[in-house]
Amino acid sequence: MSKAKAAESKKSLSVTLTKSLAKRLPKQLANASGLGLKRIHQTVKLQDTPAIRGMINQIYFMVKVEEVE
Repeated sequence: MSKAKAAESKKSLSVTLTKSLAKRLPKQLANASGLGLKRIHQTVKLQDTPAIRGMINQIYFMVKVEEVE
């Protein structure tokens, strides 16, 4: 494993749900569930991967994202 990949895998994101999941599309609910978000103001710490970034991009208007090292 190269140093760049090792450094990238250590990065993580703090994702907080800021809006309600009520009356959302099934795809949006699935993305929130996949990220581990169930309640408003719940925060989860996730690894920074392309898959996680893609899920966040699908519900960007409902979450707040902060980079954590």
